[in-house]
Amino acid sequence: MFEFFKGFGVTFSTMFKKVVTEEYPENFPPAAPRYHGRHQLNRHPDGLEKCVGCELCAWACPADAIYVEGGNNTEEQRFSPGERYGAVYQINYLRCIGCGLCIEACPTRSLTMTNFYEMADDDRQKLIYTKEDLMAPLLAGMEQPPHPMRLGENEQDYYVQGPTLARKNPETDPVGEQVV
Repeated sequence: MFEFFKGFGVTFSTMFKKVVTEEYPENFPPAAPRYHGRHQLNRHPDGLEKCVGCELCAWACPADAIYVEGGNNTEEQRFSPGERYGAVYQINYLRCIGCGLCIEACPTRSLTMTNFYEMADDDRQKLIYTKEDLMAPLLAGMEQPPHPMRLGENEQDYYVQGPTLARKNPETDPVGEQVV
């Protein structure tokens, strides 16, 4: 008979407690360091793209969310150290399931995932990210492609010496002289 008073008691006791609310847009909470969010196409230390347009990421994607079209490098127009580069690169985030299989398939470690997670939008076209949206920003000492290879004579120099060159000071060139 008095069970409904117990229910009112619970309601009455919680009525005056402070409400816990996340202030999401104002206080942007950081993601976990290993969270897989938005993709990023990386660059070599001189600014050339790491993507060689091999399309392995598109083949590995179970959701068919990646579209890659390779293009050929020339000596006048060089975007990557190899023979090819990713001329067209698109990721459809309406289809992407965030599995990371594309990351594992990339032979040059060009494609990685950042921990940026705000990708919602009310326009479907804005959720198809193009190469310009996915490219890593140019850091100090990098040059906007197309330009000739600066870190070696051939593609092997980039992939053998690339990790050591990336750890050097970006204010200096590979020889160690100050860049003006």
